[in-house]
Amino acid sequence: MDRLDAMRVFTRIVERQSFSRAAQDLGLPASTATDAVKQIERRLGVRLLDRTTRQVRPTPDGEAYYRSCLSILDNVEDAESTLSGAEPKGLLRVNLLGSQARRIILPALPDFYERYPQIDLYLGEADHFVDLLREGVDCVIRSGQPDNSELVGRQIALLHEITVASPAYLKRHGRPESWDALDGHQMIGYHSSALGAAMPLEFVVEGEIKSVALPSRLTVSGTDTLLAAALEGLGIIQVPRYAVARHIETGTLVELLPHTPPTAMPIHIFYHSRWHLSLRVRTFIDWVVELYRDIDERE
Repeated sequence: MDRLDAMRVFTRIVERQSFSRAAQDLGLPASTATDAVKQIERRLGVRLLDRTTRQVRPTPDGEAYYRSCLSILDNVEDAESTLSGAEPKGLLRVNLLGSQARRIILPALPDFYERYPQIDLYLGEADHFVDLLREGVDCVIRSGQPDNSELVGRQIALLHEITVASPAYLKRHGRPESWDALDGHQMIGYHSSALGAAMPLEFVVEGEIKSVALPSRLTVSGTDTLLAAALEGLGIIQVPRYAVARHIETGTLVELLPHTPPTAMPIHIFYHSRWHLSLRVRTFIDWVVELYRDIDERE
C-alpha cells in the first residue's frame, strides 16, 4: 500500500474510531487497515492511535498527523480532478427525513445518476441528528440547528410552510377566520425529538411569531403520518407547501389563514468538521443546493 492510500485508511480510522468500520467503508480486510497504521507508525517512529476494546482515538501526534493527511489528500484530489477531469465515484452515505427523500431527492435521482454515473448512494432516514462519526454518514439534510459544534452547516433552502386542513374537518369545525380565533379547533400534534414534545402551530403576524398550542387527540412522529392524518380530517397541520401542493390543487386539503403563514423552514446540509470532504461529497452538496434552490424558487 502506497503512502497516499495508507493516509486514506488512517484518516478513515480516526473518523470512524474503529479499524473494522473503516475497513468496511473502504472495502478492505480489517487486517489491511491494521497493517497500514503499523507501517505508518514504524516509519514515523511515533504512536498515532490509542486502541481500546471499545474505540480508537488519535494520540496528540496522531491528531496532528490526521490534520496533515486531510490537507494532503484534499490537495491531491483537487489536483488530479482538475488535470485529469476525474469524475466523482464511490459510495456516499446521506441521512435525511424520509418525506424529503421521497418527495425531493428520489424524483431527481435519475438526473443525478446521469450526471454522476460512478456515485452510489445510501439514503438513511431519521428525524433526529445522527452521529456522523459513529454511523459513518457523510452528510445529513435537516431543518434547524444541531446541538453539535463539530458539524459544519450550509443552508440550502428556505421552504415556505402553510396551514391546512381537510374539507371534512372544516365541515365539522368550521373554517377559522383568524389565527387568534381558533377556539374549538384541534391540531394534529407533531412530536419533535429536539423539543421532546409536540410542536405548537406558528403564525407570522406583522413580523412577529405567534405560537398557538391547540388541543390534539392525535400526536405523530412522522411527516407522512401527519399528512395522512390531516387527509382523514383529524385536525389542522402546518407543513411545507411542496409537500401538499398536489392536495391543494385537487381540493383534498384547504389552505387556511394565508395572510398569517407559519415561519419558513430553513434547510441545511451538515457534515462533520473532521471529515475529509471527498470529491463525491462536494459534488453531492453542490447538486443538493441546486435542487433545493429550484424548489425554493418555485414556492
